[in-house]
Amino acid sequence: MSTLSLRGPARVVVRQHRRTLWTVGALALAGFATVVGAYLWTASVSDTFADSGCSVENTVWGCGDSVRHFLDTEFLFYRLLTYVGLVMMLLPAFIGMFVAGPMIGRELESGTYKLSWTQSASPARWLSTKLAVPAVLTLAGVSVMSAVYAWAWTQGNDTHYTLDWYDREVYGAMGTVPVGYALCMLAFGALVGLVLQRTVNAMIVTVIGYSMLVMALNTVRNDLWQVRTDTFTAGSGYRFPHGAADAGQGWLTSGGTRLPADVCLNSAADLTDCLADKGITLRYLDYHPASHFWPLQLVETSILLVLAAAAVALAFRVLRRRHG
Repeated sequence: MSTLSLRGPARVVVRQHRRTLWTVGALALAGFATVVGAYLWTASVSDTFADSGCSVENTVWGCGDSVRHFLDTEFLFYRLLTYVGLVMMLLPAFIGMFVAGPMIGRELESGTYKLSWTQSASPARWLSTKLAVPAVLTLAGVSVMSAVYAWAWTQGNDTHYTLDWYDREVYGAMGTVPVGYALCMLAFGALVGLVLQRTVNAMIVTVIGYSMLVMALNTVRNDLWQVRTDTFTAGSGYRFPHGAADAGQGWLTSGGTRLPADVCLNSAADLTDCLADKGITLRYLDYHPASHFWPLQLVETSILLVLAAAAVALAFRVLRRRHG
């Protein structure tokens, strides 16, 4: 982003943190290149293996090295997607730390904010710019990274090592959720920075807040959208729906009461007798099919954006109370 195209406080924010922005941009480009390069290499090895006449399922004499090289390459791509997904999950915490510490906490701690306020920028405009500039960059950058990851994950589904859509490192790196978490932590970091006005303390509290937010939403995620339920008799040959996320399972009595799956685990009686004694007639399975990916994503993102808006409103209230 050229500072010449920006005006007033926005230009100051970009100039103040241009080294950080350039570093983050360079790392993002390096990540894109790594993911795309890894896929192209995996596709090339796959094509070579397909032309070799060898098969993973029926390895014949002389194909051992080819099969091993082919599977090792696919496994490396799988591991790369796992690590990139984990980085994407940690990204909102780093965004929040940057806003809470270097962008706001440090200025309030050192008193350099007074220079901006003695110029044409009011406290409200100062905070608005501190939020708007990183918000625009975050929205654009995280959206692109999420799209690249989704593309790479789709390509990885054609390999022998796959990640499921409901795996945390995948779910948290695709769709709208990464943007929601990033914007939420940006707003939360600004609030913490204004309240604590200490760089290190604000960064620590922001990380703790992000951890608590992730744990809370991971706990309730299955309840954000109505699950589907299948019932079946034990030993009926029922097959778990392909690509579905398990949201809970157990037993059903004749009266419709749900009992946990291990209800007869420690019973001294035979399993059949235990089930009969408790009036159990069926098993049940709650699950989210793959088609629930977007509903779950959109509901969770909405929650995150509401939290972000609340944090921004509180940040402006704190600013008005302390600095008029």
